[in-house]
Amino acid sequence: MRNAVLLASATHAPLVSGNIYKDRMFQLTWFLALSFIIKQTSCELYTALADLKEVLHTESTLINSLDQYIQAEHKKLELLQKYSEIYKQQHTEASEDIENYIANPINAYILIKRLTTDWQHVESLMNMQLGHDYLKNISMYREYLKFPTDEDLNGAAVALTRLQDTYNLDTSALARGELNGIKYSSELSAADCFELGRQSYNNGDFYHTQLWMREADSRLNSETNKTVEKSDILEYLAFSTYKQGNLPLALDLTNKLLEIFPAHPRALGNKGFYEEEMEKLNELKIKGDDESEDIPINDEVFFSQMAPQVQYPERELYEQLCRGEVTTDIAITSKLKCYYTNNNNPFLLIAPFKVEEAYPNPKILIFHDVMSDSEIDTIKRMATPRFKRATVQNYKTGELETAQYRISKSAWLKEKEHKHIDDVCRRVSDITGLTVETAEELQVVNYGIGGHYEPHFDFARKEETNAFKSLGTGNRIATVLFYMSDVPQGGATVFPNINAAIWPKKGTAAFWYNLHPSGEGDFNTRHAACPVLAGSKWVSNKWIHEQGQEFRRPCGLEQAPPELTA
Repeated sequence: MRNAVLLASATHAPLVSGNIYKDRMFQLTWFLALSFIIKQTSCELYTALADLKEVLHTESTLINSLDQYIQAEHKKLELLQKYSEIYKQQHTEASEDIENYIANPINAYILIKRLTTDWQHVESLMNMQLGHDYLKNISMYREYLKFPTDEDLNGAAVALTRLQDTYNLDTSALARGELNGIKYSSELSAADCFELGRQSYNNGDFYHTQLWMREADSRLNSETNKTVEKSDILEYLAFSTYKQGNLPLALDLTNKLLEIFPAHPRALGNKGFYEEEMEKLNELKIKGDDESEDIPINDEVFFSQMAPQVQYPERELYEQLCRGEVTTDIAITSKLKCYYTNNNNPFLLIAPFKVEEAYPNPKILIFHDVMSDSEIDTIKRMATPRFKRATVQNYKTGELETAQYRISKSAWLKEKEHKHIDDVCRRVSDITGLTVETAEELQVVNYGIGGHYEPHFDFARKEETNAFKSLGTGNRIATVLFYMSDVPQGGATVFPNINAAIWPKKGTAAFWYNLHPSGEGDFNTRHAACPVLAGSKWVSNKWIHEQGQEFRRPCGLEQAPPELTA
């Protein structure tokens, strides 16, 4: 059986089609090559007028080629001018409010796209003779400036599709720069949507490839200055449609592609393959009890791609909590209360903490106004230069490693490094009544584009024998999570097992015990950080360990943790 012709990945210029660019390059190359040939063959042409006639013809050809080359150079400068104008406009817009601009995931995606895919085409244009000197400067810049990579572009694209799925965002609305009905940014061009689809294709995500290629096609139809070739859109759309199990539509799209580009080699190969598969499907059709035609459901060859992915209940619940569609039962929330507490600490008699109960069992508490703006600014300033990709612990080896289910950057700060850090860590002890002498350093986290952390436990389970072994302070008995920024949309901390959610509020801190008094892990503390839809989410974690808590939280057989004193 003939295999389908695989669709090759390609990079496309947002302001000029690849074909036009290639034509100009061909003309320039041909002109230079012909000039070289004349130098080699012009010997003694003056000795015969007949030969001079041929030279006049050559000269005419060269003049035409030279004119085309000059036009290509003008076109190159015009294109570079367009890039410059767009960059200036978007950079000016970003500079007016940098924090809010980069906090928007669409702006962040476009920014990274500008400096990866788009900038690669700028470099290609500049590489045509006149751009050589400038390219040397670009190479120098790369040595000390941060340039996003292709991996960054892919990550930004994946983040947008993650947000799209988690928050049920309409593709067209997202392309218009709208997040849940709120207009945040400029619209995506057909080329921007095409690149999102291409990145999804490269990741083997044919579902999102279809969504974004369709949107690219829709936007292309309304563009005066076309930013991408329709044939390229159709090629990706047809193949991803086939991979999603819709052979008739894939064949129809391929035929439309061949109407535009009759000699398209991959389309011709795919058309033959699709037609063969359609014939096999027709042969396999059988009649059901109602005389209707159906297809055997056990045909793995043709229908492995047809069945939608089955989502686990926790995944669905996690996303519903992130969207605010599921809330804690009213019978539970009606009994929750707010109060002041000094936690039996004489220091807090004059200025007790403001406490809000978020859930009764496991008891999850929210402490309000426990971190000042100056402390937040200090911690963010000190953490930023140290940021590294956040890691997770491999439960088998105990080693730290990166994972797609945790997208953020983090840094660790010691109490002795600054008074503000020391004050915050001491406040953790005041909040919890536990010692922080054996606690981990303060972990500062900033979530990136669509940053998230899927459901997980903070404590180590029995099978995770290597977890925290190097610390020698036992398991994580409790978690204190400081919110250091407001988040306009998304970014909630959710607990799927108990249908609870905490929404970020700058200056607040969430507290819960990870372990029962018996030392067993409380599986209802399983929680997740929802993707950040709009805004920048900053948090800091203080994980408190068992050692040193013997007299502050004695072990026992009871499952419910002791109440904090009001």
